[in-house]
Amino acid sequence: MTTQTKLPAWFKQRIPDLSQIEPLKQILKTSCLHTVCEEAHCPNMGTCWSKGVATFMILGDACTRACRFCAVESGEPKAIDEQEPFRVACAVKELNLDYVVLTSVTRDDLPDKGCNQFCNTICSLKEMIPGIKVESLIPDFSADKELIVRVIDSGVDVVAHNMETIRRLSGILRPQANYATSLNVLRIAKQTRKSILTKSGFMVGLGESLDEVKGLIQDLASVGCDILTIGQYLAPSKSHRHVSVKRFVSPDEFEGYKEFGTTLGFKHIFSAPLVRSSYCAKEAYQNCQKTTSGVD
Repeated sequence: MTTQTKLPAWFKQRIPDLSQIEPLKQILKTSCLHTVCEEAHCPNMGTCWSKGVATFMILGDACTRACRFCAVESGEPKAIDEQEPFRVACAVKELNLDYVVLTSVTRDDLPDKGCNQFCNTICSLKEMIPGIKVESLIPDFSADKELIVRVIDSGVDVVAHNMETIRRLSGILRPQANYATSLNVLRIAKQTRKSILTKSGFMVGLGESLDEVKGLIQDLASVGCDILTIGQYLAPSKSHRHVSVKRFVSPDEFEGYKEFGTTLGFKHIFSAPLVRSSYCAKEAYQNCQKTTSGVD
C-alpha cells in the first residue's frame, strides 16, 4: 500500500485567535506543566487552547516506551515531581475549568507504573475545586487490577485507555504494549464499578480493513466501553521511528463507523478525521450522564 502525504481538503481549519491562546500558554509556562496537546502535536491544539482547554500530561515528558505512532519523546524519565499534583490543580482553578482530562507518559520504570501520581493529582483537583469532573487517560499499568482500582477509588469520573489500533497492527505500532492487555484495562475498570464511565480511542488510516475496524469496535463493546473516539492517523514526523499514513479516511467512512458503534450500545461516539482522545471530552461526559443510571 502506498504512503499518502498530501492532506485532503477536509483537514482545513480556521486559524485561531493567538491573543486568546496566550493566557493559557502563560499559565502552563509559569506552572512548569506539560500538555499532551503540545507533546503529541495535536491538530486541535489551537482550537482547544483558544477556549482555555488543555489536556494535562503528568509524570514528565519522557516515555519509557517508543510507540511508532506517537510524537512524545521516549527516553530516561525524570524523578517524580511531588508538587506536580498541586500545580495542576492550581492551573486548572486559574483556568476556571469544571472538567479536566489528565494523561501521562508511560512509566514502566516505576513500581506503581505512575498510579500514585494519578491518584494524588485527582485528589488535589477534587479538594481544590469542588464539583470538578476528572477524566484520566491512563497507560495500561500492565492491567494490574490493584492499580486500576486505586485510580477509580481516587474519585475519577471517567477512566480512559486507548486501544490505538486494530489487533493485527497493535504489535507493530505498540511493540511494548499488548492488544489483549489494553482491552483488559477497560474490562477491569467496568467490572470494578459498573457506574464508572469508560472510554477508549483508536486511529485509522494505517492499512486496516473495514472488518478489522468493526472487530475492534465490537471488542470494545464487549468490555462495556461507554465512550469511543475514532480519528485519522497523522505521522508526527518523517523519521523511520514513525509509521507512515497509508490512507486518508473520508468523513463519510468515519460516519459509518459511528453508525456501526451506535448499534452496539456505546453511549457516545466521536468519529471524524480530526478527532483525538480528549476531543470535546466534557460534551461526551455530559451526554453520557443523560443515559447513565448511576447504579453500582
